[in-house]
Amino acid sequence: MRRCTCCVLPETFPGVHLDHEGLCQYCRHLPGKEQRTAQRARLRTRFEQLVSEVHTEPGYQCLVSWSGGKDSSYTLWLMRHEYGLRVLAFTFDNGFVSPMAYENMRRVSEQLDIDHVIIRPSFAFMRRVFRASMDPTLHPPKALERASSICNSCMGLAKGIALRLALEKNIPMMVYGWSPGQIPIASAFLRPRRSMLRAMVEASATPLQQASEDQAGAFFPTPSQLENAPRMPANVSPLIFLDWQEESAIETLRRFGWTRPEDIDDPNSSNCLINGFANQVHMAQMGYHAYAMELSGLVREGYMERDEALHRLETRPPAESVRQVADRLGVLAPSSTETRLDLDMTQGKELSISLTDPVCP
Repeated sequence: MRRCTCCVLPETFPGVHLDHEGLCQYCRHLPGKEQRTAQRARLRTRFEQLVSEVHTEPGYQCLVSWSGGKDSSYTLWLMRHEYGLRVLAFTFDNGFVSPMAYENMRRVSEQLDIDHVIIRPSFAFMRRVFRASMDPTLHPPKALERASSICNSCMGLAKGIALRLALEKNIPMMVYGWSPGQIPIASAFLRPRRSMLRAMVEASATPLQQASEDQAGAFFPTPSQLENAPRMPANVSPLIFLDWQEESAIETLRRFGWTRPEDIDDPNSSNCLINGFANQVHMAQMGYHAYAMELSGLVREGYMERDEALHRLETRPPAESVRQVADRLGVLAPSSTETRLDLDMTQGKELSISLTDPVCP
């Protein structure tokens, strides 16, 4: 298995081309440091202009999607502590949030003095969605380059709920804790038009309606809400353009009671117990790790050492953790041999996958 000699992108990643020196096209055509710094500075200026605009508004000034993990927790601290915004924190409980992540949220929300809303769909609904999401054709192939199908479903629901909350409460800004590498820098600050949000809602809701037997629509804004809302909230991912380093962010959070959850044995998550299982399924189906693009971006941009990225890609979740998730979903646990996962026992759909050694060298 060949990997880019600069980042960690594998030759199995869709569309990747490794040249005679072993460099992928993303590393070959990476804009210069000065150009990247200038782009981040422009985004920061636009964001801080928006902050100045909303500072005078009554009510909540931003909605932070808060998973309880390190990145979204640090983002919450930034909005409340550094920018002084009136924040509503929103958590989507997918049924697999770490108990220790919840304890982190309790401590941090008390320290930062913020309001916190938790939306917890029935687990029967979430199980139906996650089982259907094990079908790799549920989401567009491009979406699977940045996250597993299971994560795409979870994020789609979370974004739908967040947008509905923002519209209902007329919150001018929706803030996410995406870190560099998770999304393109061009997506870090958006002031979308109404038509754009309608298209985004339709794109997210359609596969989830299919996965949930038309139950997912209740978690998305209605056409009337989209049409009649006085404004469309801005979408901001500040860690993409602000000064961010993982270890310094964690050190800041420790002062507010946040600790790395000991009940998470996945190096790529600090809040979610289904993530390792989702990555195993993705690796088997797609031939590359679901975090390959994200971690490659972090290495390429200088936020992470290549050895650390390789470690995160090569570390497989313990078999017992994977089995526990599979048991809750009512499917067979992935193993190191070929396995059949029963996706929908009521409809008899099955997916054959081969779970051999990890794709990492």
